[in-house]
Amino acid sequence: MKNKMSITIMAAIVTTVCWADTPREKAEDRLQRAGEVLQEVMHAPDKGIPKEIVEHAKCIAVIPHEIKGGFIFGAAVGKGVATCRTENGWSAPAFFTIAGGSWGAQIGLEGVDNVLMIMNQKGMDRLLSDKFEIGADVSAAAGPIGRHAEAGTDWKLETEILSYSRAKGAFAGATLNGAVVRPDREATRVLYGRNLTPREILTGKVRPPTEAESFLAAVRGAELQAKKQS
Repeated sequence: MKNKMSITIMAAIVTTVCWADTPREKAEDRLQRAGEVLQEVMHAPDKGIPKEIVEHAKCIAVIPHEIKGGFIFGAAVGKGVATCRTENGWSAPAFFTIAGGSWGAQIGLEGVDNVLMIMNQKGMDRLLSDKFEIGADVSAAAGPIGRHAEAGTDWKLETEILSYSRAKGAFAGATLNGAVVRPDREATRVLYGRNLTPREILTGKVRPPTEAESFLAAVRGAELQAKKQS
């Protein structure tokens, strides 16, 4: 019974996610929405991502409108983009998918925006890999919120990923632990015109396409805002 219910939920989620336009339009829309999410999170009055987190982050990943749903069983699936610091600034964006589940008293289908701040080299190395599981291959924790991270928080410790979520409704109870992250090869192929690995893209070996400018401008804007608050 549980398996049948899980399959039904996931089928509904995939249907909801995949109704949109062509693969290229989907990729371009993801970049646009990811930039908007980051801007909105950063400009939230006293509830944004602290400047210290932005200044120290190795990479920034955004999953706009991740779909979550469930009844007893909670499922989550989303598609995001990530960029990492290089010697020449922020890298071209890499596309990825994230899917996982959690148990809890969860009812309904909800859109959630997620921002992941990858804080150290180990976390970045995982993002450059072909697949990893949050909570197993890489540690993650809910990031501190506000203009500044308090001195007593553990954001400077060994946690590789600090996560931020913004729900557009009343849904609650899910976690990123157990979510599996993989490269989105289809989106990569349609935007870059060829197969590329996350490592090739995120280490600065690929020139950012013009379609990525809105997202990268949002990342640079977040960094500039953090420096102004210093």
